[in-house]
Amino acid sequence: MQGDKNIEDPRLRAFKRLLDIMDDLREKCPWDQKQTMETLRHLTIEEVYELSDAILENDTQEIKKELGDVMLHLVFYAKIGSETKDFSIDDVLNSICEKLIVRHPHIYGDVEVKDAEEVSRNWELIKLKEKENKNKTVLGGVPKSLPAVLKALRIQDKSAGVGFEWDNKEDVYKKVEEELQELQDEITANDNGEDNLDKIEDEFGDVMFSMINYARFLKINPSDALERTNKKFINRFNQMEGFMKDDGADFESLSLTEMDKYWDRIKKSEKK
Repeated sequence: MQGDKNIEDPRLRAFKRLLDIMDDLREKCPWDQKQTMETLRHLTIEEVYELSDAILENDTQEIKKELGDVMLHLVFYAKIGSETKDFSIDDVLNSICEKLIVRHPHIYGDVEVKDAEEVSRNWELIKLKEKENKNKTVLGGVPKSLPAVLKALRIQDKSAGVGFEWDNKEDVYKKVEEELQELQDEITANDNGEDNLDKIEDEFGDVMFSMINYARFLKINPSDALERTNKKFINRFNQMEGFMKDDGADFESLSLTEMDKYWDRIKKSEKK
């Protein structure tokens, strides 16, 4: 029987096991009993960042562990929702299933698509129709608390999804150059005595926004690119400290030129 097969599905057994453990924890553990959606929120954000770190490290065992931590939080929220009778885990799962079916008409309907970009565009257009029924805007779904780089990327993705997009990366790069010149103009004005730090900040923001947009056209994630540079800098800086210690030197005793020699030595060793 089909039902028996489903019961034997190891995925369903594992998920039911987690649900049962969550029931036990809410009933018997003092710490778990005290938790609310508000107290869990910052912990969930931390868990997602830990998952992100594991992905960037390409550590599959750590990814598995962090996915479990995130899954626990999702089940925890659903458990609290069932206790307040606002929603259950069934509601959560069926809701996302229905959303996926509606937003994939090329799979569950008769719509034809030629590539992934058209799928993405259709997704945003379907979302827009849903929002129109609720008097929401195209960018209304971008979370306010997203980190600024990720928020800019999502804003650009969503606006591009409804056709507000550059034609090619060359035009986008020209926009980057234009924004850089406007930033330089404001810096020059400030050097000449104008008190215009707010304008400089505005133009600097425009440069970053245009660079993030350029990253999209290069098919790279700007947040990942920046994090790779962060890690590279940390690694080089740590090596520099190690070499300095071996030589009996420290930051106070060395000039910037002398520190640069260590830095260049590390960079050259990476190219070998």
